[in-house]
Amino acid sequence: MNSDKEEQILRKRILDLARAADNKDICTYTDFLNLNEASIFFSMKKDIPNVNYDLFGGYNGAERKVLCFYGDNSVKAFSDYITCIRILPLNKKFSDDLNHRDFLGSLMNLGIDRSKIGDILVKEKEGYVFCESSISRFILDNLDKVKHTNIKCSVMENESPDIQPNFQEIRGSVSSARLDAVIALAFNSSRNSILGLISGGKVFVDGKLIESNSYMLKEEETVSVRGMGKFIYKGKQNQSKKGRYFVALLKYI
Repeated sequence: MNSDKEEQILRKRILDLARAADNKDICTYTDFLNLNEASIFFSMKKDIPNVNYDLFGGYNGAERKVLCFYGDNSVKAFSDYITCIRILPLNKKFSDDLNHRDFLGSLMNLGIDRSKIGDILVKEKEGYVFCESSISRFILDNLDKVKHTNIKCSVMENESPDIQPNFQEIRGSVSSARLDAVIALAFNSSRNSILGLISGGKVFVDGKLIESNSYMLKEEETVSVRGMGKFIYKGKQNQSKKGRYFVALLKYI
């Protein structure tokens, strides 16, 4: 969020949606939330009615997610709300080397609000865009070029893109599983340089803002550092005679 005013607007919107779902027994939805916006939701849970909710971005492991409130446990909250659009070059051989920024830029050039778009996955010049279903038709009808490459779009029906993230395995020793120590290992930085990132609100663990450098990581938690990347903490392997712990991480590349 860019200001306190925008944060207050988001908080009010979330509270209104939760109350509507609770009072009317209906599904209510936010737009796609980034990590900071999702963390704001977690910080205000105590003020929200006791109503069911779910966060989902269209596939497991998504970073940008829609928040849905629902009163009925039998409801499939996201059955129709999120669509995945596959974007293919008309001729891969002569296509530009397309990346995330290229796909996002082309969508923004159509005048689409960023909050209507979730994650964008890229594989071998193909793009997979998760978006709110309400704008999927507009994208299909209007997106015909990414960068200098002519493309075609199609909706993925009842399937998810077969894209597995690539990881770099990192192993090393730390004094403890404290957040600052493990981040320093992941990004080959000093612990002192990491402290400003944590206190500056740039570090999230499983989507929740963490501002304490002494937070102790648990196995399988995902750490996202804005501007640097993210990794999965795999836990302690063993301990040295000097009391240091050997840990393993899977860093997204």
